[in-house]
Amino acid sequence: MIVRKFKPNDLKRVYEIENMSFNQSYGINMFQQLYEMGVGFLVAEEDGYVIGYVIFWIKYENQGHIISIAVDKNYRRHKAGTHLLVKAISILSLLNLDTIYLEVNENNTGAVEFYKTFNFKIDRVVPGYYEDGAGAILMYLHLNRGKIPR
Repeated sequence: MIVRKFKPNDLKRVYEIENMSFNQSYGINMFQQLYEMGVGFLVAEEDGYVIGYVIFWIKYENQGHIISIAVDKNYRRHKAGTHLLVKAISILSLLNLDTIYLEVNENNTGAVEFYKTFNFKIDRVVPGYYEDGAGAILMYLHLNRGKIPR
């Protein structure tokens, strides 16, 4: 498995993974716009086949934001999510940020536990964050400026 930069010809596959992973997903145009904006956009590839992605950016001067991360349901528990998150954290860590944050659907306990293994902490719950009325758990990771955690 390799983690590499997103390429425009990955767009359709990333969109497929997004749709199978989330009840409410970003539209394909949103992925195109994020790519054109120059955000961090990585994919995990196994034998030439895209199996997951992560999108991240610097939201504020000292904060990174994991916008979205997902893995094809047929490749979960193969460490693709781990490889993607480690790479995103590594890149953001080298940018002298204080924290990385993300949002998780309050019903996705598996994802919350996954992020906790990387020392993400729960900040708070934002009720009604998602279109279906579910709340979002805001989680953050404090960084040791310029040093990769783990």
